[in-house]
Amino acid sequence: MKYIINYSNDTAFNIALEEYAFKHLLDEDQIFLLWINKPSIIVGRHQNTIEEINRNYVREHGIEVVRRISGGGA
Repeated sequence: MKYIINYSNDTAFNIALEEYAFKHLLDEDQIFLLWINKPSIIVGRHQNTIEEINRNYVREHGIEVVRRISGGGA
């Protein structure tokens, strides 16, 4: 098992790292990836962010919205 402890709180970077791990660490049987994001909303690949988030609240509170490569809900 490959353990990756990521100390970044940058949500976009963390999601990109997750995508990289899934696409490029294929030789690993299992991957354990650990991180903590700053306040953020992570939406699924096919979600409509306009319908899913309160845009004014997100903007006023500095909450980052990031899309991940997989489906599922926010």
